[in-house]
Amino acid sequence: MTDAMKRFPTTTNSLPRQIARRWFLRDCGVRLGGIALGTLLARDASAKSASNPFAPQAPHFTPRAKRVVYMFQAGAPSQLELFDPKPKLTQLDGELPPAELLEGYRAAFSKPNSSLLGPKFPFRPRGRSGIEVSDLLPHTADLADELCFIRSLHTEAVNHAPAQIFMNTGSQQFGRPSFGSWTLYGLGSESAELPGFVVLTSARGTSGGASNYGAGFLPSSYGGTPFRGTGDPILYLSNPPGFDDQLQRASLDTLSELNQLEYDRTYDPQISARIQSYETAYQWQMAAPELMALENESQATLDMYGIEDINQSSYARNCLLARRLLERGVRFVQLFHEAWDQHTELKQKIQQNCEDTDRASAALVRDLKQHGLLEDTLVIWGGEFGRTPMMQGRRGPNEGRDHHNRSFTMWLVGGGLKQGYVHGATDELGFNVAEDPVHVHDLNATLLHILGIDHTRLTYRVQGRDFRLTDVHGEIVHGVLA
Repeated sequence: MTDAMKRFPTTTNSLPRQIARRWFLRDCGVRLGGIALGTLLARDASAKSASNPFAPQAPHFTPRAKRVVYMFQAGAPSQLELFDPKPKLTQLDGELPPAELLEGYRAAFSKPNSSLLGPKFPFRPRGRSGIEVSDLLPHTADLADELCFIRSLHTEAVNHAPAQIFMNTGSQQFGRPSFGSWTLYGLGSESAELPGFVVLTSARGTSGGASNYGAGFLPSSYGGTPFRGTGDPILYLSNPPGFDDQLQRASLDTLSELNQLEYDRTYDPQISARIQSYETAYQWQMAAPELMALENESQATLDMYGIEDINQSSYARNCLLARRLLERGVRFVQLFHEAWDQHTELKQKIQQNCEDTDRASAALVRDLKQHGLLEDTLVIWGGEFGRTPMMQGRRGPNEGRDHHNRSFTMWLVGGGLKQGYVHGATDELGFNVAEDPVHVHDLNATLLHILGIDHTRLTYRVQGRDFRLTDVHGEIVHGVLA
């Protein structure tokens, strides 16, 4: 019998009768020092977590990429004019689609039995791979041997806002975290001076609004930070007149000392987080002007992107800013360009959209490669759904295409993806997926996998259950991985 057992008074049924506080502290090896140490360690850990939620985190397994740039073409680009050539659709232009094809089908706006509309621009094989890409995209077409096209995507959503939110959050309902927020939550950021998740918008923004890049039920710090197109990238970034950087630094140091005194008294992690938030804001304030100084870029780089005025907000300028953000350690950069909703005037408007975006999208890929960043960067280009093979409106200059959720195309590059590869196929009219269907949840599961994240394990408990980006669905599309 140990000394501890001898000192442990028992009743006749051998159950403890009482535990003396002094005995517990002395003989159980806890003692006041141990309790104090545990408390301090817990406080330090809590404070550390609260003060730096963006500290880099280890992925579940070795990643193929460690950063993301997502060029989201909101409004739904027509795959039939850009990436999915359909000679049969050209042949049947003006005829009615087969009745059995439309059984149970409901378009968003147009009548399902509208006549078929052939592609408005020619396709041709590109590079050694021979992948056919539209003449509308000469710069993207030049990269065909490096890109991975997925022609078999499909979604449940049929209208822009829910479809955009679904693509970005895995749910058509508001309030779920975005892909960028999940990435930042799971991996943290390597940039101490800039936000870990930055959003750049051009054209008309997005139908889904801030839900496309919000944190949902995750802590709000994981949400995307929108950068403005002109002036300060973040409101109130510049000091007011008469308040210079030296005075700003002195004021923050004094405020930090006062907060630290209160933290030392209460050990409240909220105070530690407040100290860090002020410091983070100051770091952004110091780093942002250098980030936005595009005059430091060579004229050859500006020409490659098609930037004529470095101070004018544009999709091209956002693409260049995306490269500058990524090379400064930002984890996730998302561009939103909503201009692709061609219900009418398809030929004229989609041609203009491609002139606005094609050169810069391809330039970003080339620029990342030149800077040695493409190999471990995941680059994504695409929208929320596709467009119908049937015509919307009257034949002629005003003809367009309706929303189509049964098939659409996106392209990816970098991050250990296959190059010069096409995954999946649609039927001869581009109406349904015919080979290797890829659902939105499958796409997101694959994107997380490329980042070294098991999509079933990246979860957050709220309202009594664990949530994830892929909800309860999603299979990794191994066919696109090199």
